[in-house]
Amino acid sequence: MDETEFWEIVDSTREAAEGDPEDHADLLVERLVRLDPDSVLDFARHFEARYARAYTWDLRAAAAVLLGGAGDDAFDSFRCWLIGQGREVFEGAVHDPETLAELLEDFDPAVDGDGEELGYAADEAYEQLTGVEAPDPGIAPQPPEPAGTPLDVDDDTALAERLPRLWDRFGG
Repeated sequence: MDETEFWEIVDSTREAAEGDPEDHADLLVERLVRLDPDSVLDFARHFEARYARAYTWDLRAAAAVLLGGAGDDAFDSFRCWLIGQGREVFEGAVHDPETLAELLEDFDPAVDGDGEELGYAADEAYEQLTGVEAPDPGIAPQPPEPAGTPLDVDDDTALAERLPRLWDRFGG
């Protein structure tokens, strides 16, 4: 599976779910079980690689602005949700989290930002196909700290200074 096919699967299942993250995860599993186990593992590797790329202080700050705070678990779920938003939103946000101010039509923290189940979709599909747990995808472990310049994600002033456009649109 190449990167284009990965994003096509993410996009088609997100569109079918009409923005509901739980439905998106269910539809993603349904789509993945139609593939062979090796392709599901390829999908998992693509997902994990992007999940690791999104482990940055700037994206943690964006999660804090959008969610009204972002502890470790919330940030993990946010990164899964961000991948689920598709290539344009994901790549834009990884390059510059401020682009989320323009790329997101709206954002409801009660519904959006939590894509935890998306992170398990490939594992679930692999287990349904094979009856065994998916092997480790072989992606390097996450570093102990996010990449980039640290900041206090509980400090509204620091968040507003780091991501002014995102803060103006979704903060406070």
